[in-house]
Amino acid sequence: MWRDLSPLGRHADSGGYRRYAWTGADAECRAWFEDQAAARGLACEVDRNGNQWAWLGDPAASDAVVTGSHLDSVPDGGAFDGPLGVVSSFAALDELRRRGARFAKPLAIVNFGDEEGARFGLACVGSRLTAGRLTAEQARRLTDGDGVTLPQAMEAAGFDPDAIGPDPERLARIGAFVELHVEQGRALDLTGDAVGVASAIWPHGRWRFDFRGEANHAGTTRLADRRDPMLSYAETVLAARREARLAGAVATFGKIAVEPNGVNAIPSLVRGWLDSRAADQQTLDTVVSSVEKAARDAAAEHGVDLDVVRESFTPVVEFDHALRDELARILGRDARLTAPVLGTGAGHDAGILSESVPTAMLFVRNPTGVSHSPAEFAAEDDCAAGVLALADVLEGLACP
Repeated sequence: MWRDLSPLGRHADSGGYRRYAWTGADAECRAWFEDQAAARGLACEVDRNGNQWAWLGDPAASDAVVTGSHLDSVPDGGAFDGPLGVVSSFAALDELRRRGARFAKPLAIVNFGDEEGARFGLACVGSRLTAGRLTAEQARRLTDGDGVTLPQAMEAAGFDPDAIGPDPERLARIGAFVELHVEQGRALDLTGDAVGVASAIWPHGRWRFDFRGEANHAGTTRLADRRDPMLSYAETVLAARREARLAGAVATFGKIAVEPNGVNAIPSLVRGWLDSRAADQQTLDTVVSSVEKAARDAAAEHGVDLDVVRESFTPVVEFDHALRDELARILGRDARLTAPVLGTGAGHDAGILSESVPTAMLFVRNPTGVSHSPAEFAAEDDCAAGVLALADVLEGLACP
């Protein structure tokens, strides 16, 4: 499975993946998912929001056990973030069939669409729509860098954009959702464990900072006469690093757009996106408000106008305690395996669904801690340990 999936959407120059929502690479990944489902005799369907489901048992029955993740990527992302969870789900089903497991509940494997938000700027679009955390009206206003709207992209890919929206009936049939994911950090590497159980997802969000100055000639305009938004932006980037360090949080300006974007032109607009996360809401609020204050001070100093827009936000997610404890109990049966409980600053579909269904997560060790990069890695032995752990969990939940 890994060899078949590996070349899809991979960029020849960077070695990273560009599997953006509703593109050709996305279509190839979806076809791969359908092939894996068909090879196992699973009934494959696509819901109204473009998420793929592969079912063993009656999809209309209640108390289903669902696992899976996503196949899309960030720009030049790694091979493991998302796909490891989908591949491991199919492999776990193979392991359960090898064991002769008898399922008392329906089992489904899901590929959520547009989890990374690389194309339209909002993460977890598929799961947000399904859970009602994103309205159809809001989704229809999303556009990519070329001005293509989400409905236009879906329609071009052969899907019906008029059908998008909440799917409470589907969610009501799910008794538990367990997502396996490569760890996006080094906590497991530091403890020496191959697999971990998630406790919570830090609150996090994305804020857009629009610094508006005055375009002018770079060679003829005196420094004293300039209204250069790039200076305000640069000072804000440094302020974000400073405030995050002081608070024990993280804050990153990782995306920027400049107009007119000429080497010999003073910009008229510098637009930067802040991603910030912290262990608790108060700390996150303190960091973001401090960064915004620094930005406004810098803008005033350089004669620049500033607008700040919160584009997305996810509050702290405490995974279902009963389900989390059940995972720990199931995994505790294996004396060879210890699975520490740890938090994470990364958002996931499991976090979006947590208000609607009981959710839990398993993490697989990432020895480098690198993620959202071609250098992202998990050793084959650790991936195999993750598959066996997921199989044990699914067996404990669906084959009692």
